[in-house]
Amino acid sequence: MTATASTRLAGALEAFRARAEREALVEVGYATMDSPIGTLLLAATPEGLVRIAFAEELDAALVELAARVSPRILAAPQRLDPARRQLERYFGRGLTRFDLPIDRSLIGPFARRVLDRTAAIPFGDFLSYSQVAREVGTPLAARAVGNALGSNPIPVVIPCHRVLRTGGKLGGYGGGLPRKRFLLELEGALPAA
Repeated sequence: MTATASTRLAGALEAFRARAEREALVEVGYATMDSPIGTLLLAATPEGLVRIAFAEELDAALVELAARVSPRILAAPQRLDPARRQLERYFGRGLTRFDLPIDRSLIGPFARRVLDRTAAIPFGDFLSYSQVAREVGTPLAARAVGNALGSNPIPVVIPCHRVLRTGGKLGGYGGGLPRKRFLLELEGALPAA
């Protein structure tokens, strides 16, 4: 393909994206961004950020969005600019609290209670799975809390990495323990060994 043809194609694609957004034909817009924890897929509906996926789950996340939210998905980087900017500031240690609209359509009722509580854990702090279980009214459900956190569709922004095992051990993390450790170290929240 010649440079001129490539430029025309890029322009046509951008015009298509703009028209699709303008005419509300896109239910889910997505973009990727590089981060210290790898490439992230960000997806948003008109209601807000609906999904953040790690590099190894990008394709599966798009399939999930098409099946559970809407098949009307299009790369729409402009829609994700606010989320990208806030994530860049967070990773640069310039942001301690996200202020983004969130679409909770991928979150079930119990998980919503757990993730709402988790979202209130301050930057630099953490709770245990059992503490979260007690605080959401299910004191014997630490394992269910862990499952709810493991299915968090918006990691980092909904900071499920701030929940540890009793005694300060990391526990699990959908993105893998190295990412959880990195995020906790970034926030200065790792307990003393």
